[in-house]
Amino acid sequence: MPDAPSASSSLNWRELDLILGELDLAGCLIQEVHQPTRYALTIALFRGGAHFSILLSLSPRYPRIHILTTKMPNPEKPFRFAAFMRAHVKGGRIESAQQVAGERIVRIEVRRAGEQRILWARLWGAAANAIVTDGEGRILDCFSRRPSKGEVSGGTFDPAAAIASARPKKEYSIRDLPGEGTFNQKIEALFTQIETSGDHDRLTAQADANLAMRECKVLATLKDLETRLGEYARPERFKELGDLITSNLHLAVLRGGQWLEVEDFFHGDSPLAIELDPALTPAQNAESYYERSRKARLGRKKVEAEIASLHLMLARIRAQRASLARDPDSETLGALARKAAEPRRPLATPDMPGLVFWSGSFKCIVGRTGAENDELLRRRVRGNDWWFHARDWPGAYVFVKTQPGKSLPLETMLDAGNLAVHFSKGKGSGGGDVYYTQVKYLRRAKGAKKGTVLPTQEKNLSIRLDPARIERLKEGALTS
Repeated sequence: MPDAPSASSSLNWRELDLILGELDLAGCLIQEVHQPTRYALTIALFRGGAHFSILLSLSPRYPRIHILTTKMPNPEKPFRFAAFMRAHVKGGRIESAQQVAGERIVRIEVRRAGEQRILWARLWGAAANAIVTDGEGRILDCFSRRPSKGEVSGGTFDPAAAIASARPKKEYSIRDLPGEGTFNQKIEALFTQIETSGDHDRLTAQADANLAMRECKVLATLKDLETRLGEYARPERFKELGDLITSNLHLAVLRGGQWLEVEDFFHGDSPLAIELDPALTPAQNAESYYERSRKARLGRKKVEAEIASLHLMLARIRAQRASLARDPDSETLGALARKAAEPRRPLATPDMPGLVFWSGSFKCIVGRTGAENDELLRRRVRGNDWWFHARDWPGAYVFVKTQPGKSLPLETMLDAGNLAVHFSKGKGSGGGDVYYTQVKYLRRAKGAKKGTVLPTQEKNLSIRLDPARIERLKEGALTS
């Protein structure tokens, strides 16, 4: 007696015969064709007042055909082969459906508007394919185009040649599956469970890898910021040095000295040598130390705010990783995995001047130079698009492309405002005011530098620079 296949193996030829016998596809009208995933086709059928669907899976691991009792989501834009099936097979009636010579090749003959179309489904693991031919065997299109095998439009499909190249047929039995219903229904339940379990493990690993990468990036940024914080540790000392130079100008009245020897009255009149810039006067050197004090004070506040924000981000990432380890709900897992699978949108593209960021579905374009701004204004933005610019600071223009029927969300306005401050001379201040208006209210300034505009009907937006928001925009997706 032959060994029964394991519960996780693909269909054998005896099981395929049983499935086709239960389906009894002859006489069915093909009402719709969808391709919900890369390897799956669903075909909606009608016969005798009843509607039902079948699944044709061309997965390399689990190729199969059987009834489909659950609804699968469909992509907004159909895949190529699904679009072809709709154009050439949809609306036709199935005249026959049977397995070819017990070799896991299904032949489905369809008559549509007097024309014969044959759908061949070869369920051979890695060689699985769906091929549509005319009645003479000329290939009209293939699910997977394989030029080396002649499986391309215009070629010829010969099932006899395919069968001749197959391995010798083994003896198989129909497995005894648990559960109620027809063999079709049991097979559907079995493979749904197998694929769901496998998808869960794959998505978990994918999501965790994405989170681990984000965690490493945050930790690296934190290390850099903590180094910078050490450089800003004592802004008051720079002020003290400026005061000491000012109090001892009579000792260094000439430009060109490199050191000033003074008594440090801030620390018990201990002797101190203050380094000077020989290119500056003593008064200018004092002002230089005051400026360093101001920058250190502002820089410390900014870096401390960035560190606090990144610590919050790190805590969220670690909480998400802990949730993954505790078996997350499918919705959370799917969202994390989709983010990991999304290709990162490039910030710069050859056909678009400036940098491109995405705030949800809204495109934000940053023009960094006068030439980029002029090009954007002339050819890339329209009157109803929005313009953002940091007030009182030289900096970039940020344009937000509008969408028909949608108002600009507050989150997108905050994203654009943060970009305007981030790409301005006011970045070091940690925030500032941003004015914004629609492009139709901008007027080119005559005689001014290229790209310069004068806004009207502008409104003000107060922005506190958020490093986590900027980091998220660089990743190219809007997340909570």
